[in-house]
Amino acid sequence: MKIDDRKYLISLIREGEHQQQDFKYGVADPVKLARSVSAFANTDGGRLLIGVRDDGLLSGVRSEEEIYVMHQAAYRYCQPEASIKFDIFHVGIGDKKVGYGKGHVDNRTIVMATIPRSERRPVCAIDEKGRRRAYVRVKDENIVASPVHLAIWREEQQLHGASFTYSEENRTFLHSMSSDNPLTVTQIVRRSRLPRHRVIVLLARMIRYGLVQLQLIDQQFRFSLT
Repeated sequence: MKIDDRKYLISLIREGEHQQQDFKYGVADPVKLARSVSAFANTDGGRLLIGVRDDGLLSGVRSEEEIYVMHQAAYRYCQPEASIKFDIFHVGIGDKKVGYGKGHVDNRTIVMATIPRSERRPVCAIDEKGRRRAYVRVKDENIVASPVHLAIWREEQQLHGASFTYSEENRTFLHSMSSDNPLTVTQIVRRSRLPRHRVIVLLARMIRYGLVQLQLIDQQFRFSLT
């Protein structure tokens, strides 16, 4: 491993987990790994550092079988198949935490899986029963995508070049969202008196045009005017 590569890996680990980086101790279960791949592909892209514990300590990848599991996660347990690039680092460590200590103890193999933002969203993770579910990355968590996310992705495929108009329905809908606190979909349905499916479509459209923002608050997706 080159010195520059080692410094680069150390700098990444010191960033900790965030919206575009996740640590994985191991990858024995490709279904669970597929959820992370789905979340990154559906959001802003990112990287998995595999063989790194949540606290930044190096566990290392134990065998080539784990690398095979990673390939399975990307190509068998994601639909459509997610793009993923693997880089392997062999790190000599002298202390428990990478970058500290001077003595050489052993080598650890760390795999960096880089997942770009997909142009074909949603990328769904497939569970043991064959069910498809899309995930998004919010800060350092993988969260099941909401119906509004699904609607946004449908809008992206269908409305290239479309323009937004302030129709009577749109003005009424935006007025119903006036609130000091972000609202849930259910609250917006009650305020607007529109069918739930229509509220989801309107939220997706207005998020795309920057009129509404989506936030995760107390494990619920909520919406507010920008």
